[in-house]
Amino acid sequence: MQTTASAPDALSTLFVTTRDRTGALAAPLSDADATVQSMPDASPAKWHLAHTTWFFETFVLRDHVPGYRPFDAAWHFLFNSYYEGEGARHARPQRGMLTRPALDAIMAYRQAVDAAVSEALPMLDAGACALVEIGCHHEAQHQELLLTDILHLFSLNPLAPAYRPCAGPRVAAVPGPPAWITGPEGLCDIGHAVADFGFDCETPRHQVYLAPYALADRLVTNAEWQAFVGDGGYRTPEHWLSDGWAWVRQEAIEAPLYWRGDHAFGLDGLQPIDPAAPVMHVSFYEADAFARWANARLPTEHEWETAAADARIGAMFGQVWQWTGSAYLPYPGYRAAPGAVGEYNGKFMSGQMVLRGSSHVTPADTRRATTRNFFPPTARWQFSGLRLARDL
Repeated sequence: MQTTASAPDALSTLFVTTRDRTGALAAPLSDADATVQSMPDASPAKWHLAHTTWFFETFVLRDHVPGYRPFDAAWHFLFNSYYEGEGARHARPQRGMLTRPALDAIMAYRQAVDAAVSEALPMLDAGACALVEIGCHHEAQHQELLLTDILHLFSLNPLAPAYRPCAGPRVAAVPGPPAWITGPEGLCDIGHAVADFGFDCETPRHQVYLAPYALADRLVTNAEWQAFVGDGGYRTPEHWLSDGWAWVRQEAIEAPLYWRGDHAFGLDGLQPIDPAAPVMHVSFYEADAFARWANARLPTEHEWETAAADARIGAMFGQVWQWTGSAYLPYPGYRAAPGAVGEYNGKFMSGQMVLRGSSHVTPADTRRATTRNFFPPTARWQFSGLRLARDL
């Protein structure tokens, strides 16, 4: 990871702000809300709260603070995620079985580790400070996951509970056809190279060749997706990749994940579908099929990143993650960091597709044009949508 080697005061502010924000996201949840796991790909909120704390306790306090004693040594097994270098761990599909420790015990764990990290910060060397910074950005990702996982959990409750109040009905007019903006072409630089934080998978910065292309100036809307559904988009194999068509038929997919007729379920409960809003909770396979139906395609991640600097391209951030047509693979010259922290991104560079941008639940201070989000092509529970591209 590329870190900023923040001054102690700035790093302390980042740490406190990040940890407080996670606590605030969990505040509306009961112990039961925070314990249940709705599917193997999701994690209980309680586990997110504990795992992000485990990261700081393990990689900062245990490894860099002499004499530190763990809050509870048995919890190392419970809250490791996938770090093989840290040994055995509780099976991911069974995280919802952890009725103990209770939510209040997890919050006490967070408070204890927060106090220990804050006390140690002025004495940590540059390497340990870099791990604190990485841990904060790691936690920001889990803040978004906490909300996506709670949404999936609540969507399975027949009472359709809301995580937060509805902000009120939208009255935006449905936009007309998108405008097509020509993107940069030829040799272009992509990848993270500035002074602020970036994950290792965003590096090294390198050149790519871009053939002439254009991107839509806005995201695909619910109204456009309704037209796709009405035109038999989910029943026409010509639009679909072979694996996608098999998935659609096997899972009986007929609409975005949380659509319920003319309503959609969200963090604010069940609300009428807003025709003008960007469609979300669609898989890569669905996004790719829609693009074919629309006589377009998905942009590559290189096109997306290069075009993101163009002010004429509508809002690229803060609405939904945008599927690209690019597989999640290492950049030329990529090297994972040494040790267990090096398992963070590189080990997943197989069988995943890249999303770019950010969603409305992505922390604003973590949105970068170079960020590479990634999920399997069937993933739909994330806030994922699409922007169209065309060859010129």
